[in-house]
Amino acid sequence: MACKMLIFDLREAEKNFFKENKFENYEIKFFQESLNEKTVENISKEDLENAMIISVFTTSEITEKVIEKFKNLRIVSTRSTSCEHINFKSCINKNIAIINVEKYGNNSVAQFTFTLILALVRQLFPAILAVKNSTCLKNNFTGRNLANLTLGIIGTGAIGASVCKIAHAFDMNILAYDINPKEELKEKYNVKYVEMDELLRNSDIVSLHLPYNKDTYHIMSGNEFKKMKNNSYFINVSRGELVNLDTLLKYVKNGKLQGVGLDVVACVDSNCLEDVKKIERSTLQCLEESNVVKELNSYSNVLITPHMSFETQESVDYILEKTFDGLKDFVSGGHKYRII
Repeated sequence: MACKMLIFDLREAEKNFFKENKFENYEIKFFQESLNEKTVENISKEDLENAMIISVFTTSEITEKVIEKFKNLRIVSTRSTSCEHINFKSCINKNIAIINVEKYGNNSVAQFTFTLILALVRQLFPAILAVKNSTCLKNNFTGRNLANLTLGIIGTGAIGASVCKIAHAFDMNILAYDINPKEELKEKYNVKYVEMDELLRNSDIVSLHLPYNKDTYHIMSGNEFKKMKNNSYFINVSRGELVNLDTLLKYVKNGKLQGVGLDVVACVDSNCLEDVKKIERSTLQCLEESNVVKELNSYSNVLITPHMSFETQESVDYILEKTFDGLKDFVSGGHKYRII
């Protein structure tokens, strides 16, 4: 008998994978919407009673109330590394396994990091708009040569290490901060590990590549932005919660920062971004931050993208392959992909 599986947060890029691959041991039903306390009310009684597996992305909110709705749920599979959108305690109480996907999109995110860097340093966005508006002769689009700049990388895990590799190819000077320095990065890419303060004071571009936890919440705030060089650039493709947006806006307004590239923000309130973000805090806090995001987005030297740095077809296919590998491993009694 096939296992009933409900897949939520289905994206266009994922559809080809299911067209090209058949899963005879699964009875799969797809939902484009995210799963949360509101949308779970629209799921049929049959699906709630018979679903053994649900697969979600970070845009879903798997709360205790959501879990209580499913009568025979055995596995929550998230197509992400992050699991903060899942209530661990409720899953443990009901003996429901949580499976995630590790180390996807390292190269994709690193490449996107440099997409933002090059777009900002070479003034690509205002230049394109000027040409479209036939005002290009009135503007100065003089940029900088990356080989003359110092890149400060905060966090040299898999993605940060890939950023080091690309920076080295651009012949950049590379500073890094990490509680676990990697000797191979020093040897291969001439990475120099320094303390956070030194990195902030000496980097022309600061790029953030850390996971989100209680120790990294708002790791970039007032003191950190104040220490950065005048006319420097700031990039965040990691997690929105790492950055205090209020203080970031302050340093955009006063002209200290030459450019900002954000692929992630903690809360948003705009049509183009709302589908790829979840509200993680109270409504009031999210509303306040949404207004900050809107104001940041009004500046021509600020680029905000809708959490797309990881999303290449290769990364999407990898995530889905590992998702089903994880399910197969779990059914066989393994724990390779299991969080709890």
